[in-house]
Formats: sequence, C-alpha cells, structure tokens
Amino acid sequence: MRRRRFLAMCAVGAVSTLRWTRRGEAQTPRVEVVATGLDTPWAVAFAPDGRIFLTERPGRIRVIQDGRLRREPVAALPVTSQGESGLMGLALDPAFPTNGFLYVCYTYSGPDGLRNRVARLVERDGTARQDRILLENIPGAWIHDGGRLKFGPDEKLYVTTGDAANPPIAQDLRSLGGKILRLNPDGSIPLDNPFSGSPVWTLGHRNPQGLAWHPVTGQLFATEHGTSVHDEVNIIQSGKNYGWPTVIGPARDPRFVDPILTFTPNIAPSGAAFAGRRYPPWEGNLLFATLRGRHVHRVVLAPPDYTRVLSHERLFDDAFGRLRDIVEAPDGRLYLLTHNRDGRGIPVPDDDKLLRIVPPL
Repeated sequence: MRRRRFLAMCAVGAVSTLRWTRRGEAQTPRVEVVATGLDTPWAVAFAPDGRIFLTERPGRIRVIQDGRLRREPVAALPVTSQGESGLMGLALDPAFPTNGFLYVCYTYSGPDGLRNRVARLVERDGTARQDRILLENIPGAWIHDGGRLKFGPDEKLYVTTGDAANPPIAQDLRSLGGKILRLNPDGSIPLDNPFSGSPVWTLGHRNPQGLAWHPVTGQLFATEHGTSVHDEVNIIQSGKNYGWPTVIGPARDPRFVDPILTFTPNIAPSGAAFAGRRYPPWEGNLLFATLRGRHVHRVVLAPPDYTRVLSHERLFDDAFGRLRDIVEAPDGRLYLLTHNRDGRGIPVPDDDKLLRIVPPL
C-alpha cells in the first residue's frame, strides 16, 4: 500500500517527496518520473548529447530524447529471454560521440543450451546495428546470468557473469561463468590481465550484478547475489578468488577475498553507483538497487582507504517495488530503473519506469 500511495503522486514530469531521517536530521529527496511503460528494463546509459539509452530484457534498446521516450527502438536484437536471461547490460564507448559504439550483453540459444555473449553495436542516425561479437559462449541459464557491463577509469570493458546454475564453473578458469571479465573495447584481451590470454579478471562469483568505481581511490566495488543468505558487497582485486561455491560470505580463508558487507536474509543487490557532489548527504557513498529488497541501499565507507563500512541504511523502502539499476548521469544526477514486470514483482499501472532522484536544493 505504501508503494501505491507514493506512486499515486508521481506523474511524468511531476515531483514527489519521501522522507527519512539521517542522524536525527530530516532529509527530503524528490523523485521525478522520466519514462513509463517500459518492459522489464535492465540497464541505462547516457550519451554526451543528452540522449538516454536503456535495454529491455525482451531484446530492445530504447532511447529517451528531449525528454520523450521514442516509440521505436534503436535496435531489436534476437535474444532468448527466459527467466532472468535476455538483453541485459549496456555500455557506451568512451569515444561514443565519434564512433557511435554501444556494447550489450545478451542471451542466445546455442547448440548446447543457453549462452551469453558480449557484442558491439554501432549507432548512426537513430538506428543501431550489430558490428562485432566481442565474446560469446559464456555459460547461460534461466537464472544467474550476471550481465552487467561497465567501462572502468582505465577505459577497459568489465563484464560480470553468473554461474548459470552450475556452481563449480565459478572456480574453473577454463570457464567464463562465475567471473568478472575485462576486455579491450575491440574484444581483445588486455596484456595486463592476471591470467595470460584470458579475459578473466576475478573468479569465484555466484551472480555479480553491480559494478562501481570509488571516486577517490578508483577501487572497483561489486554487488553479488548469495543464496538465501549472504548477498555480498565485494572490493574487486585483479586475479583474486571470491570463494563461490567453496565458501559463501566471510570465510576468513587466505585463499579467498571476504566481502566487506553481507545481507541475510537476502535482498538481491543489483546495479551500483557512487553518489557525487550533487547529493551532499550521500556524497562518496556507495548506492545500489535491490530487487528482492525493493529499496536503494546506501553504504558509508571509512576514509582514508574506503574499504571498511561505517554504516549502511535503506532508502526509498518499498516505494517503487523491485529496482534493477542505479546510474549517475554526466550531470551528476542519479537515475533508477524499476523491474516489476520480470515475473517476480507486482507491477502497478505504467510500470516499468525510469526515475530521477532530484538533488537537494
């Protein structure tokens, strides 16, 4: 009921309010509805010219231009959408204004079942076509597909992959499942990757869903789905092993890297971002969307190395239902994607939505 009352105040272009208390001080974020009627959106990315690109899991790339959602997709890809699989991650090339390259991660049907691939598209005059397959035959399944794509500060493309419901592959360096991968934009393998000739950056992951780099240290943080226990926030270090399925949660085993934060019962953490200066109450904090938790989670990290959790809290608790992604736009504003039409949520009229958190005055 709380969600329905909150959304009843939200019209396209309108401003709504929700209150919470932080250290005894009342804070009032404002939320704008940017787009409605989306079909299970998964990822959002921003072009320097102001266009907003987003993926819908059935295979469409949609564009919001001049504040309006274009009716026709920029591209419709031949994906296999079953359960959690389909069109997932999206990233724009750092040189997008000159080369028009978009990168996507999606599921296809191979001879041995579901597989995932990373492909590069090129966009010209409002239409995108597939230009090159960068990596394929990544294990896929109706669950645990990973699928997040992000360019790091090093301008390398990072890709999260799940264990595709086959936990042992997360420990197998011959498999691309249960890993975080790192590629050059043309799909070649960076020479400084930890395993020679391999795109694997880290291993031992169950289903990593969010990637974000700390604005001060440049350290990569990842969110990851656990089982019914121990969803994780991890600090990602090149060549390290994060334990799954040998261990889950803090193991205190020198063979593995322990998470800095876990959640039991699980909340299904997804897309992640660090808040910037436009949000003084949250500046430098890690924010991530949650699916099962139905909120934005805020994590305060301790200086100077920002590897230890000082505190954490829930924001927008059950205000919008399931949340798939949170992204910082080039102007510093934060955007949220709802994910209520995935078969697990309870959609309300006009779901799914792209929302914008308006910075405090």
